Amino acid sequence: MPDAYEIMLDAELSKAFDVWSGYVDADTGEDPHVRTRLRSTLESARAAAAEGDRSFARALVADMYDDAREAGLRWAPRPPRPCEADSQARDYAKDELRQVLPLELREDLDSVAIYLRVTGRHLQAAPGLDAATRQDIIYITARAGMALDLADPTAARRELERLKAVARRRGVEC
Repeated sequence: MPDAYEIMLDAELSKAFDVWSGYVDADTGEDPHVRTRLRSTLESARAAAAEGDRSFARALVADMYDDAREAGLRWAPRPPRPCEADSQARDYAKDELRQVLPLELREDLDSVAIYLRVTGRHLQAAPGLDAATRQDIIYITARAGMALDLADPTAARRELERLKAVARRRGVEC
């Protein structure tokens, strides 16, 4: 079975490449020299990714965000926040994951994800939670999300059970 994490890394880069391609291909009237430099960096990043050097490709993409910011390119893409970046990568990866993960595993992962969302929402909406409990909820939910990203339903289920234990201790029905 292919590595789900590798698929997520590829999806993260694909999203960045698509965003930057759209920008450098658009006629925004901004500095053409900087845009040419960005296009060249984008092509280098694509080549690095194609050769399997994802780390270098990600570094080049980060350089593009920095170059655009330093040049004051008003319409250039902004780096997504970590949560947004993960969400976008998941969206890009979902089609490929559907093709490579067995149906039973996908259904298992989807089921855990739904229970996780519902349980997390019930807990977050509960009145009177202290800051430490809210931090625990966020932490456990993030760990479960990482397990889902890695296509590990056992680890995700374990984190879901931890979240349910927090709910029971706080008297929240999920």
